[in-house]
Amino acid sequence: MLSYLHAFHAGNFADVQKHGALALVQTMMRAKASGIACFDTHAGSAIYDLRSERARKTREADHGVQRLWGARDRLLSGDWKPFLDVLKGFNAGGGELSVYPGSPAWFQHFLRDGDALTLFELHPSEGEQLAEWASEAPIRVLRQDGLAGLLRQLPPRQPRLLTLIDPSYEVKTDYIEVAQTLGKAWHKCRHGIFLVWYPILTSGLQEQLKDAVRGTDARKILCSEVHLNNPPERGMVGSGMLVVNPPWGFDSRFAAMMSDVAGSDVLNLSHDIGWLVPE
Repeated sequence: MLSYLHAFHAGNFADVQKHGALALVQTMMRAKASGIACFDTHAGSAIYDLRSERARKTREADHGVQRLWGARDRLLSGDWKPFLDVLKGFNAGGGELSVYPGSPAWFQHFLRDGDALTLFELHPSEGEQLAEWASEAPIRVLRQDGLAGLLRQLPPRQPRLLTLIDPSYEVKTDYIEVAQTLGKAWHKCRHGIFLVWYPILTSGLQEQLKDAVRGTDARKILCSEVHLNNPPERGMVGSGMLVVNPPWGFDSRFAAMMSDVAGSDVLNLSHDIGWLVPE
């Protein structure tokens, strides 16, 4: 299925968690000079207009990144600075955000000479916008299935690996396929850092993913989950991130970031973090 468009959901609370984790991992990885191969399995269109008809229809950013942006002067963790710097780069002035960067733009911001970025996108219109955005940058865009494509690209030429896996989970089989792909990718590149995003639903389907990941050989998997304090009666009530091979200290630093935005005046959620699979 190719009906999902992230423009309806860009900048929501799940994006804050997902891209907050991505920005922190990239910041921590940059402490070493060796090159990083970056992969984004479901890249989307890279840039989202928060004033567009699609974004205003759901207004999800109003309860997500816009609230974080409004509270930016009260955030205690210094690890929010790189995240805020990315937002500032796309938004002039100090008012409400008008543009939200998708995961390709987050990756691109942190790239250095010697790093590489490969983006996968199957959706025709999303892929076209993505390719246009990436045309003037040293970024590779592949219009193919990201899960199968990732496995074909591993192991990379660079000594280190960072991968984001975040399908829409429109198709229920995605939960098992993501876990199976993660297990195979880990065997090809056991030192790689893999970020896996998943929705937390009233149906509980996310438990299939976590159970299947536990059944792989992959080790050292951190699990971060946020749960809305006032969840809807149906649909997404929270957001999860699995981090395979997290940098040392990531867990405490990311917990501090999420604590900053958990209050009712920002995202109004609770955050739990711990090991899904130990080392």
